[in-house]
Amino acid sequence: MAIREIFEIPDLRLRVNYTPVSDVSLVQNLITDLLDTLYSTDNGIGLAAPQIGHSDAVIVIDLSEDRNNPLIMINPEIVESYGELLSQEGCLSVPGISAEVKRSQYIKIRALDRDGNEFYIEQDDYLAIVIQHEIDHLHGRIFIDYLSPLKRERAMKKITKWRKQEQRLAQ
Repeated sequence: MAIREIFEIPDLRLRVNYTPVSDVSLVQNLITDLLDTLYSTDNGIGLAAPQIGHSDAVIVIDLSEDRNNPLIMINPEIVESYGELLSQEGCLSVPGISAEVKRSQYIKIRALDRDGNEFYIEQDDYLAIVIQHEIDHLHGRIFIDYLSPLKRERAMKKITKWRKQEQRLAQ
């Protein structure tokens, strides 16, 4: 359908809480736009609807090497989690920044697929981290929210510096 703009911090549209999807037929174009937008990036592996301006509870993830095996989750909900691990995370909405974030080691998710069928996923690997990251976007949270105030301030300064460099290169 369309490649959409990915909002970047500090855009307040990233802080919107999700709206549950009541009819999956109403988000089919959104899912296509999310996938088109994700695949248009060089290094993106996941994208949530709020990152392109929608509050619908939809996320897409693709960890496949060929970027042709998407996981589509509508109304994803963590129903069980335990353990802790630190992971290095980045985000399309926070360009040029990565940081260690504490996540649950194991998660069990309930969601709907693109056809509206309920399914469960149990993960304790990289996919678990990515799912938690994307679900956070549905709640208006960004991975830098987990950083200490000092680290968050440093990250924001790096983003400002990165944007100035990008603007100079574009001229």
